[in-house]
Amino acid sequence: MAESRVLPVEPVAQKTDQQSTLERKPTVLEEHGYQIGGQIGHGSYAKVKLAFSKDHNAVVAIKIISKFRTPKDYLKNFLPREIDVVRGLQHPNLIRFYQSIETTHRVFIIMEYAENGSLLDLIRTEKKLTEPRARLLFRQIVAVIEYIHEKGIVHRDIKCENLLFDKKNVLKLIDFGFARGDMHPPKMSETYCGSYAYASPEILKGIPYQPQFSDIWAIGVVLYAMVIGKLPFDDSSVRYLLKQVQQKVSFPLSAAELSDDVKILIQKILAPLKIRAGIDEIKADPWFLKEEADETTVEEEKATAA
Repeated sequence: MAESRVLPVEPVAQKTDQQSTLERKPTVLEEHGYQIGGQIGHGSYAKVKLAFSKDHNAVVAIKIISKFRTPKDYLKNFLPREIDVVRGLQHPNLIRFYQSIETTHRVFIIMEYAENGSLLDLIRTEKKLTEPRARLLFRQIVAVIEYIHEKGIVHRDIKCENLLFDKKNVLKLIDFGFARGDMHPPKMSETYCGSYAYASPEILKGIPYQPQFSDIWAIGVVLYAMVIGKLPFDDSSVRYLLKQVQQKVSFPLSAAELSDDVKILIQKILAPLKIRAGIDEIKADPWFLKEEADETTVEEEKATAA
């Protein structure tokens, strides 16, 4: 019987991290100067990750949209429209758009990162906001909606989740996924998008609607949520929701301490289309214009909370 021999095994040299990095092909985002970090959000066909941008020397947010998971209608119609709409917008209360990158499998939308959470987070944490604090935030919301409407753009998905705070606690409107441009002169819309709880009666009825006034309805829902601490309408049933929005908005007993002025403004906004307040009427409203030590009050609240 022949003697078996075990052949010597040459030791495999371990690659250093530096060598691995040099040999690995950079990703598309790395080629554009982005160092990818952790995930901060996700949806059914998109996720949002943080990244450090060498060009901007700042942390940015990158919305990553999978072409395989995304409905073809969204890829063909809504996504190009979203990118086109946000490209030319600049306003203190808008998330800044930096660039978009498209590959065979994905679309990347790079934008400013708002690190201090959403308005929804704030309301959940504090239960409800004081009128002075709500007024400061509502003025920012009205300012940005007026700006985009003047640019011929409607948002069509305004809600507390889409209003974020940057590091200086400035409110920023995000997510133009359902936005539409070229609205000068105003046109009727037949795309029924957005969240039911923020939808105007005309959207819920499924009839052609004026999206500028539906945006205004939505900011009325946001204002109600800020001062009451919950949404004005129950959206668990669309049929019941439609019945609610066609009635005069009501306030719970816990709202007894609210001023009549803020209740009146909310009622002007959450009203039938033919009498619904427009931006100019909102800006001329007594509650909206009220002058007081709002900023001092807000700073005192922050100091107390800390």
